[in-house]
This record gives sequence, structure tokens and C-alpha cells, in this order.
Amino acid sequence: MPEIEAAEADTPGELPELHSAWETRLSAFRALRHRNFRLFFAGQLVSLIGTWMQSVAQAWLVLKLTNSPMALGLVAFAGFTPIVLVGLFAGVVVDHVDRRRMIIVAQTLLMLSAFVLAALTWMGVVRVEHVIILAALNGFVSSFDMPGRQAFVVEMVGKEDMSNAIAMNSIIFNGARMVGPAIAGLLIAVIGVTGCFLLNGVSFLAVIWGLLEMDTPRRERRQIGSAMLRQVREGLAYVWHHRPSFYLLLLVAISSGFAVQYMLLVPMFARDLLHSGARGYGFLMAAQGLGAVAAAIVMNSRPDEPRVLRQNLVFGLFCMAAAIFVFGVSRWMALSLIAQALIGAGLMNHMVTTNTMLQTFVSDELRGRVMSIYTLSFIGTAPLGSLGVGFIGEHLSPRVAVVICSIFALGCAFLLLTKLKVIAEAQEALETAPLAS
Repeated sequence: MPEIEAAEADTPGELPELHSAWETRLSAFRALRHRNFRLFFAGQLVSLIGTWMQSVAQAWLVLKLTNSPMALGLVAFAGFTPIVLVGLFAGVVVDHVDRRRMIIVAQTLLMLSAFVLAALTWMGVVRVEHVIILAALNGFVSSFDMPGRQAFVVEMVGKEDMSNAIAMNSIIFNGARMVGPAIAGLLIAVIGVTGCFLLNGVSFLAVIWGLLEMDTPRRERRQIGSAMLRQVREGLAYVWHHRPSFYLLLLVAISSGFAVQYMLLVPMFARDLLHSGARGYGFLMAAQGLGAVAAAIVMNSRPDEPRVLRQNLVFGLFCMAAAIFVFGVSRWMALSLIAQALIGAGLMNHMVTTNTMLQTFVSDELRGRVMSIYTLSFIGTAPLGSLGVGFIGEHLSPRVAVVICSIFALGCAFLLLTKLKVIAEAQEALETAPLAS
């Protein structure tokens, strides 16, 4: 029976192809083969869902207390400013302490802050001044927490899975952004903003537990002392002289400080322009998370080739610019949701690729400092941007403010095109002479 024999002969040839296809799919999540990263992934996912719930509830609370776009900008300003003031010094601390222990302390302090806000709201004494003070305290703690978590990734997975873990870390963040705001939008009507703050505080227990369960070699604690300023200068000197890193950080500073600040006005759009209330606000934020998660999965399925990384950067900025403009002029909820999803996809491509490139370029002894500069870049200009967006939104209109944000994103995209050659040359040099760890 030749037909059967032919079919049997074909079958073994198909198996390697199926095996290869499964390997490709699984490789998109290869960082999860590390137990420490699995603990981190699960704990962070729960905690960040709570954080996004609080973010939505807090903005809604401020809007209810003040009915002012400027107040939304002031709260954001208070949260960003401490990071600007201490961010560079925090990077030195991250390079000299046990990062896991530092993150546990930071997460505990953020948990206590959430419980305080819940208590103030429950007692009916909360004022916008309280929200501003707690936002400033959270910003100070985050100055250490954010670069610490970024630098801790390589300790959990090693350099071979670092880029995948960075993308997976962004999937956690944006997966939470997809779920948390949607839940908050529904729960605000049921348990109020107080319940959202309380649930956020409880959610920190998951990430603290995950960190305590990890088995990582204890980092030797090095003395900082009077050398702190010199070590800050070392980090800044590296970024200044390594021009590809400088240009990448400059783009982050402009896009995050001005283009992305349109998000301050999303609650105003939901309530006053799209007439969809807290539930609509939650879904708008969730749509951005959905777009980011989809983009992260696609990025993880593609090879980490230098050319592909540069393509991600270009796509990310141009996609953001176009989608922010569409969101600013849209009068329909469906179109606004699509625009939010595309903004999330663009933002994911830009930020994750930038993070991956920076961590690939830098040596381990400077990693914490460079990650603190990265944190400072996407937050350092945000106080100015948040105040500007709030002022324009209040004195002109929210739509004008968002369109101006899209112009900043477009400017970043064109600036990137002029610097792609320098970035490509650095990637080629890295392939021929990789940095020692």
C-alpha cells in the first residue's frame, strides 16, 4: 500500500517542524524557567493590579474633590519630583546594597501608604493635600524601588535570558494595567475608592511573599561613604560618552515627560467628553494595557536581532504619535479604545526596547546607576510635563493639550531617525567585542 507507506514516511519529517514551532512559542516565555523569576512574576502581577486600581481610584478621587485638571497635574508633579531629586543617588545605593532586601523594604512602605490613604478616605477626612503628600512619599520610595527592580532582573535570570525577562516584566506591568483599571472602574461604583485603596494595600503582600521565598546569593554590601558623588559622576560620564545610550535616554525623557503625560487627562475625557464615567475611564486604561500586552507577546516571539530592535523603536514612537493624536480628536468611545490600545503597543515597543538596549550596553558594576538614570529620564521631565498638560487642559481645552502631546511624540520619532546609524554602530561593536559582565 504505497499511499500508507508514503504517509508514514512523511510523518517523521513533520515532527521536527512541530517541535520547532513549540520551541519558538515557549521561547517567548523562557525567563519563566527560573524559579525566582516565576515568584517575581506572580507576586508582581497581583501587586501591580492593585497599584493600577489605586491609580484609577486616586485620579477619580482627586477629580471628585477638585473638578480640576490642574489638580491632577499637581498630584502627578508631587509623585514625580522626589524621583528627580534623589534618583541619581538612589542608583548608587542600588549598586551597593542587597537589591532583594531593598525592594522588600520599598514594597512594605508602599503598602503602608496605601493603607493610610484607605483609612483617610474611609473616615471621610481625605483632602487633596493628603493625596499630594502621599504621592510625594510614594515617589521618594519609588526612586529606589524602580531602578532596584530593573537591576534585579539580571540576578534572577542571568544575562542569557535578560532581554526576555525585561519584556516579561513589561507584560506583568501592562497585563496589570489591562486588568486593574477595568476592575477599579467597576468597583468604584460598588465599594468606592476606599475599597480600591484597601485592596491595593493587601495586594503588596503577594510580591513581598514572593521576594521572601526567593533563593538568591546574598550580595555583598559595599560601603558608599564619601565616594557617592564620584560614583554618581561615573554613571553620568558613561551615559554622556556612550552616545547611543545618551540618545536613547534623551528620547525617553522627551516622550515620557511630555507625550505620555496626556494620560493625566484621560479621566476628564471619560467623564466630560466621552460621557462614560468611572467605568469608561477604567476601560480606557485597560485598553492601553491590552495593546501593550499584545505588543509584548509579539516582541517576545521575534528574535533579539539588532535590526529588529531598531525597528521596534521606530514603530513604537510613530505608532504612539499617531494614536495619541487620534485619541485627542476622537468623539467616539470605540475609536478612543482603539487609540488607547495602539498607544499601549507603541509605548511597549519603545520602552522595552530602550531598556533592553541599555542593559545590553552597560556592564554590571554600572547597571544600577544607569537604570536610575533611565528612571530619571522617563520621570525627570514629567513634573514639568504634567503641570504643562494640566495648565493647557484647564485654560485651553483637554483636546488641545493631548494634540500637543502627540506633536512631542512625533518629534521624538523623527529625532530617532537621525540617530539610528549611531545606535546601529554601537550594536555592531557589541557583537564583535561584547562587554564583560
